[in-house]
Amino acid sequence: MYEQERNASVEYKTLFDPFVYQTLVSVRGSMLNVQTTKGSVRGRLEDVKPDHIVVSSGGASFFIRIQEIVWVSPSQDREDDE
Repeated sequence: MYEQERNASVEYKTLFDPFVYQTLVSVRGSMLNVQTTKGSVRGRLEDVKPDHIVVSSGGASFFIRIQEIVWVSPSQDREDDE
């Protein structure tokens, strides 16, 4: 039994949606409305990674998992309106 535990490997699996990722990369730096399963955030899209995005709003940074995003839309607000 211990021999099996010693030789066991851990696999990390995550979902990756290349179309959502590429779309988000194409609007990096833009003001966006991001609806998640927990609420919404409006701010500037600062960074895009395969598993999360970084949105800055009101001087704070929000790290949002891409799997939690319901929809994204462009925001007409300017950064200084925050």
